[in-house]
Amino acid sequence: MDRGTPLIDIGVNLMHRSFHADREQVVERAAAVGITPLIITGTSVRSSREAAQYAARYPGQLYATAGVHPHDAKSCSTDTIQQLRQLAAQPQVVSIGECGLDYNRDFSPRDVQRRWFGEQIQLAGELHMPLFLHERDAHEDFVAMLREHQGLVDKAVVHCFTGTAQELHTYVEMGLYIGITGWICDERRGKHLRELVRDIPLDRLMIETDAPFLTPRNLPVKPKEGRNEPMYLAHIAATIAECTGRSMMEIEIATTETAKRFFGL
Repeated sequence: MDRGTPLIDIGVNLMHRSFHADREQVVERAAAVGITPLIITGTSVRSSREAAQYAARYPGQLYATAGVHPHDAKSCSTDTIQQLRQLAAQPQVVSIGECGLDYNRDFSPRDVQRRWFGEQIQLAGELHMPLFLHERDAHEDFVAMLREHQGLVDKAVVHCFTGTAQELHTYVEMGLYIGITGWICDERRGKHLRELVRDIPLDRLMIETDAPFLTPRNLPVKPKEGRNEPMYLAHIAATIAECTGRSMMEIEIATTETAKRFFGL
């Protein structure tokens, strides 16, 4: 299907093991339905390097982020930031992250998470690059750290937003961008998000699959083994259109233009 407006998936975990057997086909299937380019999420130095190397094979079709997820903060070392800095110098790397705070799992000690989140905020500021953010059950500390570094970073997106109305309004007031996933397609867990999405300014809204995770529950045909992939992104756009009373075309054009502007594509 050739769509008039290509859609940009701002968050794909394309280096995840579930894509090992058919990674190229996943990219091709997405492009065939107008989902292009894709931005591959880096979550550690190693995965960021793999993402950058893979994206380099598809100029203009794949991009990557470079960062350390709070789960992996415990494995950071003195040369982590320098390694991210080197990765970020490559033209296909368009953002610092995924970084932030996660107090839900606490896979890394909270003080360690905060230290390396701060280091990555500073790196994004130094390189004049946008931030790709993760926050879970850590809203107060997350906001406090971003405010502490206010003015340092030009642009930041809260990826996979699933929070409360108060959290959303705080982020919007701070000038942050919001990434919406297939969570909004879940009539149980995503119910509040279906109402909240109306409060996101259209020029700050971006869409993402977070594949292979968060497969939209209301897909007409369920994928084999439940694996999500970028070709389902338009389904998220359609759900947002339905929730906001806007046309699908309006959501497609706005989210694509916002993503291009945000990542400098």
